This record gives sequence, structure tokens and C-alpha cells, in this order.
Amino acid sequence: MTETIRDTGAYERILFCTDFSENAEFAFDYALDAAVRRPGSVLYVLHVIPEPDAQFWKTYIYEIEDVDQKAKRDIDERIEKTYLVRAPHSVHIEVVIRVGKDSDSILEFAEENAVDLIVMGRRGRSSLGKVLFGNVTEKICRKASCAVLIVPLSLKERKTKTHE
Repeated sequence: MTETIRDTGAYERILFCTDFSENAEFAFDYALDAAVRRPGSVLYVLHVIPEPDAQFWKTYIYEIEDVDQKAKRDIDERIEKTYLVRAPHSVHIEVVIRVGKDSDSILEFAEENAVDLIVMGRRGRSSLGKVLFGNVTEKICRKASCAVLIVPLSLKERKTKTHE
């Protein structure tokens, strides 16, 4: 007798990754929609501060008082104004900020928190776009042990043209 494994697609832990780009803002709608449709789920909003930038700031921590707290407040404020204000109160959102290599940090967080779905934007099709963000997207797609939804900015452009 063959046992059937059925995946209901019930994403309980949704990870939205942001670099604060226009594409990330657009992709957030898809992450939010997934969370709204799954009452009781958690939507993680993750921003990774790249390690080279973090190293740059660390050199000034002892020279400028409270720089790391100010940077965190600025990121928290940007997340609040860009994403959290758009979410209904019924959606449970947890904001996470990590320092490190972007793709590694995303994958580590997803594993540590048993994430069911990763939602992230993808920039354009140009080779420059791939260098800037496509390599991260590609690594996440290849290495993630959960479903990954990649939302291209070209979809926003197509939807805009359709509604005109």
C-alpha cells in the first residue's frame, strides 16, 4: 500500500526579505497576502545589513556615540513606514535585522525558524541587475529547503499597463 503525502500549502511561517528597493516594496504585497490568507501565521520581515557595511560602521562605533542604535532606529522606522503600516492588525509580524552576508543570513534565518515560504523581489533582467540582487535570489532558490516566491518588478509594470 502506497502512503500519499499531501502538502496543503498551509504556510505558517512566511519570510519576507527586504533591501528597501522598489521591487521589495512590490513583493511585500505578495508576502502580506499569503499571511492574510493564513490566519495564525507569522510574517517575518527580514533586512540584512551586508557585512562590509557593518564593518564600516563598526570602525566608527567608538568615535561616534550611539551610532549603532541610531542606525537600528532608522531601519526600524523605515520598516514601519514602508511595510508595517500596510498590514492589518490581524497579521502577526516580527521584524528581524541581521548583519552578515545576505544570502547566508536569509538561509540561516529560514532554517532556524522553520520557514515555510520565502518571498523576495527580483530586479530586472540585465546582467547588472543580476549582479546587484539576482545572485542572492539565485542562491536562495537553489539552497532553500522551503518554497520560494520570487516577484519580479516587471510584474508590477505589466499589471500597471493592464489596468490603464
